[in-house]
Amino acid sequence: MKNHQLTITYFEFESVVELNDDDKFLLNEAEKASHLAYSPYSHFSVGAAIHLVNGVIVVGNNQENAAYPSGLCAERVAMFAASSQFPGIPFRAIAVTAKSENFLVDFPVSPCGSCRQVMAEYENLSKEPIRVILKGETGKIIVFEKSMDLLPFDFNSDQLKSK
Repeated sequence: MKNHQLTITYFEFESVVELNDDDKFLLNEAEKASHLAYSPYSHFSVGAAIHLVNGVIVVGNNQENAAYPSGLCAERVAMFAASSQFPGIPFRAIAVTAKSENFLVDFPVSPCGSCRQVMAEYENLSKEPIRVILKGETGKIIVFEKSMDLLPFDFNSDQLKSK
């Protein structure tokens, strides 16, 4: 038996004012997108904004459906929109934030496993790190320099090939 250990580095900020201008702008775009979310069931509105390496910002928000599994998370809405509108253009960063009608979201909102897998796919595809910026309505902000830190054991295309 071998014992292994993972170490993940991330940055924690107490306030948006501590962020660089690009991250502030991206979080603001994610927040604006959260106000347009369709979340009549959970009342939990999530917004995501992606900064592409060509400078374009693409936003998305969660889209719920009465047939529960038919909805889609804000992160995937934004990533799929970015990839379909700007194929082959790597993502520089993604910001994610949320608000709720039922309580104050005072913690950084973290992407679900499916969204982490999709981020990993795009990061692997472009061979470029995707900066991940996470925030609630208030409270601290967490920043990861690459999405792979959120999913260190991703499933990827290399695993679909025989050795």
